[in-house]
Amino acid sequence: MCVPTGEKDVAASFHVTPADLASLLLVGMVGLDLLRGRARLDRTVCLLFGAVVCAAAAATLASIDPAASTTGFVRLVQIFVLVPAAVACAVRTRGEQRLLLGAFVAAALIEGMVGGHQFLTRTGASYAGQPVRAVGTFGALDIMAMSTVASFGLLAALALALAERGPGGRPAHRRAWAAAAMLLLFPLAVSFSRGSWIACAAAAAVLLLRADARLALRGAVVTAAAAVVLVGGFGLGASGVAERLGSIGSVQAAPDRSVSDRYDLWATAERIWQDHPATGAGPKAFQQLRDSHAPLRLSSGSDAADATIGFQREPLLSPHNMYFLVLSEQGLIGIVAYAALFLALLIGCLRRASGSGLAALALLAWTLVDFLYADIGGTTTVLTSVVLGLAARTAFPPPPDAEAV
Repeated sequence: MCVPTGEKDVAASFHVTPADLASLLLVGMVGLDLLRGRARLDRTVCLLFGAVVCAAAAATLASIDPAASTTGFVRLVQIFVLVPAAVACAVRTRGEQRLLLGAFVAAALIEGMVGGHQFLTRTGASYAGQPVRAVGTFGALDIMAMSTVASFGLLAALALALAERGPGGRPAHRRAWAAAAMLLLFPLAVSFSRGSWIACAAAAAVLLLRADARLALRGAVVTAAAAVVLVGGFGLGASGVAERLGSIGSVQAAPDRSVSDRYDLWATAERIWQDHPATGAGPKAFQQLRDSHAPLRLSSGSDAADATIGFQREPLLSPHNMYFLVLSEQGLIGIVAYAALFLALLIGCLRRASGSGLAALALLAWTLVDFLYADIGGTTTVLTSVVLGLAARTAFPPPPDAEAV
């Protein structure tokens, strides 16, 4: 996922990245295990994933442009069904789960170092006219990618640190994971991504409350102290972090342009759904119908700039809300299927998550909150699949006669 792929045409119908190829290799390998009887998947998980496939298929068949929707159908099945199912089958033991979470942390530390260097040397993407936004190896056209990786790594490290508490825990490992989580606060801060900040705070709160309510209170104090150090000691307030943080409270009373555009995109998605209530307009149809349903004040695109691409206008091709995207493109059938999947995974993780399995709960919570103002797309989309797979394994563990996570 961290392999640089160069700047891509965001308007292209399909992108294939090294992460996509690796995920399909995983699907093929697990498929062979399933055929040989070496892997198992809970029946409830099969029903939930099957409902998503059926909803996407119905939307594609009823699409305003079935040919264009076919690529969207393939992408949806990859991200929400095949790869999560493969991850759920592949991660069979706690050791394998820790290995995967360690990979999250390692990727986050790599991207965090690159992003922190971009901020400190002023070689990042443009933010408020200054080249200070940390984007890691992903570039200015994938502005949310580094903050997503940093958030996932931070939550995974925090969960692994919590798993080392109590009898049998290893203090040295606990301190190492906690230090990794603290280190990732800096690149997350200089990503200037309000959405990632909100999702990370919410997911960390869920994680700490599920692990220990008293620890959650101490965590809030430590986070506040870390924020003071970052803003005051490292001078991040002067560079815009404090202003960006303060703008979160004004998204209703005085929204900036990016927020008002999101509101207009949500309204656009709702109007598209009203015209196609049952099965939606079809995968990939939002970008075709946007202009005919959007208010006149909607921007033609968002600005992106760095030393590689110069200045570009990036078209707004989705509603930047996964739930509205599903509603507009897959209708009521689709939103019911996805709601059933997400709620089943969330409830199952809340009931069964323990130890390092708490990471699945935290990562799923981050994803579901982030879906309120973002949707799938970009290099890190495959990470969403991995999170759903981990959540499926945690929420619906294998039967007693199989290896359990």
